[in-house]
Amino acid sequence: MNGQSSEKYGKRLKEITSVLHKHEISRGVTPEKLRLILEELGPTYIKLGQIASMHSDILPKKYCDELMRLRSEVAPMPFEKVQEVLEEAYGCPYTEVFEQIEPIPQGSASIAQVHRAVLKTGEKVVVKVQRKGIYDIMSRDIGLLHKAVRLLPPISMKGLVDLDMVLDELWTVTQEEMNFLIEAANMEEFSRKNDDIAFVGTPALFKEYTTTHVLVMEYIDGFGIHEKERLLEEGYDLKEIGTKLVDNYIKQVMDDGFFHADPHPGNVRIRDGKIIWIDMGMMGRLTERDKDLIAEAVKGVAANDVALILEVVMALGEFQGRPDQSELYRDIGDLLSKYGTTDMGNIDLADVIQDLMEVMKKNKIRMPHGLTMLARGLTHMEGVLADLAPEINMVDIAAARMAGNFYLGKDFKKSLKKNARSMYRSLHKALDIPALTADILHGFLKGQNRINLDLHAADDLNEMLSRIVKRLVMGFLAMALLISSSIICTTDMKPKIWGIPALGAFGYILALGMALFIFLSHIHIKK
Repeated sequence: MNGQSSEKYGKRLKEITSVLHKHEISRGVTPEKLRLILEELGPTYIKLGQIASMHSDILPKKYCDELMRLRSEVAPMPFEKVQEVLEEAYGCPYTEVFEQIEPIPQGSASIAQVHRAVLKTGEKVVVKVQRKGIYDIMSRDIGLLHKAVRLLPPISMKGLVDLDMVLDELWTVTQEEMNFLIEAANMEEFSRKNDDIAFVGTPALFKEYTTTHVLVMEYIDGFGIHEKERLLEEGYDLKEIGTKLVDNYIKQVMDDGFFHADPHPGNVRIRDGKIIWIDMGMMGRLTERDKDLIAEAVKGVAANDVALILEVVMALGEFQGRPDQSELYRDIGDLLSKYGTTDMGNIDLADVIQDLMEVMKKNKIRMPHGLTMLARGLTHMEGVLADLAPEINMVDIAAARMAGNFYLGKDFKKSLKKNARSMYRSLHKALDIPALTADILHGFLKGQNRINLDLHAADDLNEMLSRIVKRLVMGFLAMALLISSSIICTTDMKPKIWGIPALGAFGYILALGMALFIFLSHIHIKK
């Protein structure tokens, strides 16, 4: 690091510490205070906060909710800088590619800004231009934040979450968002997966003019999904739009496993009767396994099946230490008590996933990245629907599609293949049982095996087990008395009663009394 860079580094660190002291960080970091700090630190920190708001797996929910309020518009980059970025990307004057570019951006965010333009070939396009030097600035600021974390007192948010880990996660996500070639690939994939949906569209990508720092796509006019008055004036049915929007989003999640992770109103437009999804910089992915497990979790909630949900959590999670399964079981039981015996069609998928994530977070279980993005995406969708058409029940639409895809109309061949695999694994394991049993018994005989049990039973079960143990003990005692009395009676021991040793006779009477007590208590319990 040269002297000039070191001086800038030190100056920025002083600015950060000054802002932290100004907001009295030594008294702790509330959600609102964190948002205000990030806004004051500038565009790069605002972007970090926006990305952090989607990570309810590593930040408490109240912090995520507050960070979602961070403003998205920031001061635009001068047009001269825009020209520099374009010419560095193309290696020629931008006028050789574009007939014209509007100097005033349509929107300006932390990482990039968007300008309307016309290509030399005549197409109207939108040019997304990355801020000059933003990668180096954000890399520097992340490093400074790592240093600033060490200044936080134990009573602050530092005690709630590993902030160094959070910063590493945010930097990984930010680097992906700063590579516009990834966004371009997302646009192409999204378009392919939704090509057969008549009411869904995406902007056409001009791949030949797209680079790491510049993204060129079709200009989408139409109306924002939040512009209800204009949509009604054009004859659109808001309920129909809302219903199709939800149906397509659930299709993205549960069918494609590739979904828009930031579906706020600014990223959804209506044009020529189609829902146009824009801004594919942040997309979520779910594996087939993740989708199946989510469906199992919803089914477990509907069936009030704690064991099934516990199995899902154990399969989904990445454990930070050894989990306390008894505590996890209780927490899942509490989650189920919230929903009671809710029917499948009335379960709120967003709430289920969010509550499940809270249970996992409490038990120090990390969630898959796709699941955290899904939770935030569903929250955004609920907000869009509440404004667009409050009468729409998102749950009914989602449950109908899920029920159709996962329980009623599931592909028969896929189901049969899965069941066949399960049967094969079960039979294969069954063949190992005799050998495993022999190994276990052999280990016990040598004193090499130990059994650790962690049993949790209800009071009624405890009482029943206690009674059984008492009867078994009394039965063994009665048997022992009978055997010992019979041995005594073969001797000539004196004194005698009824021609047999008195001690033996006493043993017989005592054994008979114990057997009678066991019999009568059994009859009493049956009644």
